[in-house]
Amino acid sequence: MDIQSSINEKETARTTKRLFIGCFYTFFVNGGLALILGAILPFMKATYNLNYQTAGLLLSFHSVGNLVSSFTGGILPVYLGRKKSILLFSSMGFLAFLLMTLTGNPFLLLLAFFMTGMNRGAVSNFNNTMINEIATGKGWALNLLHSIFAVGALVSPFIALFFTKNDPDGWIYAALVLAFFCLTELIVYGRMQIPNNVPLPKERKKADLGFLKNKYFLTASGILFSYMCAEQAINGWLVTYFKDSGIMSGNLAQSMASLLWLTILIGRLICAYLSSKIKKSRLLLLNAFGYLIFFIVLLFSRTMAPAVTGIIGVGFFMAGLCPTTMASVGEIIKEYPLALSFLLTFSGLGAVLMPAIIGSVADTVGILGGMSVVIIAVVITVALIIYNAVISKNLEIS
Repeated sequence: MDIQSSINEKETARTTKRLFIGCFYTFFVNGGLALILGAILPFMKATYNLNYQTAGLLLSFHSVGNLVSSFTGGILPVYLGRKKSILLFSSMGFLAFLLMTLTGNPFLLLLAFFMTGMNRGAVSNFNNTMINEIATGKGWALNLLHSIFAVGALVSPFIALFFTKNDPDGWIYAALVLAFFCLTELIVYGRMQIPNNVPLPKERKKADLGFLKNKYFLTASGILFSYMCAEQAINGWLVTYFKDSGIMSGNLAQSMASLLWLTILIGRLICAYLSSKIKKSRLLLLNAFGYLIFFIVLLFSRTMAPAVTGIIGVGFFMAGLCPTTMASVGEIIKEYPLALSFLLTFSGLGAVLMPAIIGSVADTVGILGGMSVVIIAVVITVALIIYNAVISKNLEIS
């Protein structure tokens, strides 16, 4: 019996290790998917003769897909099982990148960007759920997972830069590289030994929405909503903003996107270390003030040096906001199967709204005016994190 127990423990440990590795790799691909869109957008815009409003709609449709799959990605596994659901969603990224290289039809491009969002949201839902189940509420685990996302986000602008450096239409090859990575993501999920991979029986399918009455969960949802407004705007418009405002060339602007995610990677690794030593609400507060200060520096920069300083500061201090916020409500996410879907849906709403708003404002008053709107989301994020620190003064979010 003891021997059998030892064998079972070793097998469980191996399965857990494979799940960690699989989730880390697919989140690496997810990071590449998320950032390649902003990096190739100005070149796609030129190739297909798109205006700012259409470009903003493309980013928003990506966010709409992210929003839809963030919600349905938590519901479909109840009926189809986890593996079938994640395979269905992750196949969309591969198809989407192929589609956007074949046509400049605005409606088909909107569909392609929507499908990339479907892929991204489902992977985020699945991977965060898996890691939270393995290490419930552990800030280091989710910060490490999101650090791997940052690695993918760091690499993909360089892929775009490599192919577009001498040929603006080279963005097509960058998109095909991401299509290949999305295919490998599909293969990894297909080989995963996924726990609880069966549809729930009818008597357990009734949704329990008790988490919607929890003030800590609602506060975390508000933080992620406003945070994703700003993050998606920065990811989607940073390269275009620097290029069109004349602060730097298109190729150099692409490298700035990678610099942003390099500092995000460093910031998340540091937050992974600090999360076991500092109360999450205080860690969020520290990051929030740094985030606000350096975003102001970034927004008002008109020359290279302050712009680079702003990028480094924004990346470093925004790094831990999302994973630390999610880890702070880890017990709620584990207790309520639909909680993560709602959390990601709330955050996805912010990602949907802001890119389109920036595109519309930019068409009217210019790209600087469009990017200035983001400061509203940053201020709201900081205000909610301050409120979170007040209500969590004697109690960690739980």
